[in-house]
Amino acid sequence: MVNLRAYRRFFVVAYQFLPLLLAYARDRRRFLLFGGRRRVDSETRRRRARALLDSMLTLGPTFIKLGQLLSTRPDVLPPEYVEEFESLQDNVPPAPWEGAKRVLEEDLGPIDERFAAFDTEAISGASLGQVYLATVDGREVAVKVRRPGVEDLVEADLKVIRFSLPLLMRFVDDARSFSLETLADEFDKTIREEMDYERERRMLEDIKANFADEPQIRIPGVLESHSTGRVLTMEYVPGTKISRIADLDSLGVDRTALARRLQEAYLQMLIVDGTFHADPHPGNLAVQDDGTLVFYDFGMSGRVDEFVQGKIVQFYGAVARQDIDDILDTLIELGTLSPDADRQLMSDIMELAIQDARGEDIEQYRVNQIVSQVEDTLYDFPLRLPANLALVLRVATVVEGVCVTLDPEFDFVDVATDYLREHGFIEQGVRDYVEERAEQVQESTRSAIRTPPKLEEALDRVNRESLAVDAKIVDEERVFDRLARRLVLGLLLMGTLLSTAILWAFSDPIAAAVSAGGSVVALGLLYRSFRRRRGIRATPQFTRQNLRQRREE
Repeated sequence: MVNLRAYRRFFVVAYQFLPLLLAYARDRRRFLLFGGRRRVDSETRRRRARALLDSMLTLGPTFIKLGQLLSTRPDVLPPEYVEEFESLQDNVPPAPWEGAKRVLEEDLGPIDERFAAFDTEAISGASLGQVYLATVDGREVAVKVRRPGVEDLVEADLKVIRFSLPLLMRFVDDARSFSLETLADEFDKTIREEMDYERERRMLEDIKANFADEPQIRIPGVLESHSTGRVLTMEYVPGTKISRIADLDSLGVDRTALARRLQEAYLQMLIVDGTFHADPHPGNLAVQDDGTLVFYDFGMSGRVDEFVQGKIVQFYGAVARQDIDDILDTLIELGTLSPDADRQLMSDIMELAIQDARGEDIEQYRVNQIVSQVEDTLYDFPLRLPANLALVLRVATVVEGVCVTLDPEFDFVDVATDYLREHGFIEQGVRDYVEERAEQVQESTRSAIRTPPKLEEALDRVNRESLAVDAKIVDEERVFDRLARRLVLGLLLMGTLLSTAILWAFSDPIAAAVSAGGSVVALGLLYRSFRRRRGIRATPQFTRQNLRQRREE
């Protein structure tokens, strides 16, 4: 039954996405299968992103979740798409009460017997579930119920995505192909986990225990007697939505301290605890009257292994020291940056990104300098995102947006550095740094002892004129090939022009015309060799500063 539904869904999805896929293919090849690239401006991309967003809303829960996930993947989509998808909130009209009632009674029994009171109007609706208010033993509780029938729809849509993946691979390069495969694996795992309310309960209880000694952080408790794989009953904890700045100000909440508390909470989850809440958009964060930070909805959550935790610490430490080489090494070790990337170019980008993150002014000439080298965004860089880091990236990007909303001058680097220092991570990093430098000094000393005899031997060979030098020229950009081709075409053009002139002088117009045709072909090929441009020809928008400026405009 699921397979039959998947086949039907495949045609529905194809109807929605095929026009956009063909447009993308035409951008890569002017005539679909051959020809050069077309120049695609930012407004065209934004228009297509909105069309894709409408298609995802039309296709329902699975693709709404997919859009949310894509909003955190700059390695898969251009920035215009990422920006548009950021507005995709998991907020859809709730399913009819009768369907939710059937799920509740199948899992818990008669509602009147299990709950003292139950409000049948949902207080929130999401793509996979909806939440109701109820009363149990005199306590107000929030009851999260899986949307009826969503399992079959998700299974069918996941099959459609798997069917479509080989087709999509034909339209992308190797780096994007890697990212698409990891995205598909991650999405399959994430959406299945989010439908499993028993897993959500376990993750919620683990994270609640980790913050048991933090009075300024509140996580709802779980009512196990009223929870199953499709129903999750929690204590009801009201609060003001964290993005309602005016309401927070009226409560007298220190927004800078709140932003710091939020980032430090996620640093603890990622670096210390290894278990983290992975969906920190404003709808899942609230603030109580005394400034206590409240977390909701642990359906999207994850775990971080010790290796990734260590690399996160190394990354933040490198950013704090502004050690660009260490940042790039960390990204390569994490598998997010290709070892073949242009390090000098990536160093320039990272330096600007750090300046932007710290709110420092960026000289426009430096931006223009990099623009001349990189003709698109991070989307076209040699970046890729392994599945085990995708949720971590989601947390980092979404928390950043929330913190900037609370305090436009918030300095992420300073907060992270202070946290690492307070918990002893940076000091350990300094010791490691000193040890590495000591090893380098020892190696340099050994080299200094070994070098003079070798240098004397080399000079003796030069003196005897018996030194041979074997040089190998690395021409990754094929510069010599292009120069040779142009030289041959130039000689051919000169030869055909000379032949044309001679044949015309000897009154042989047919032969002269043939020779002139050859001259035109040679001239066209030579002209094309100088006009051909490699890479993407679009306007770069790779810093948050640029994105903020565009939003303000």
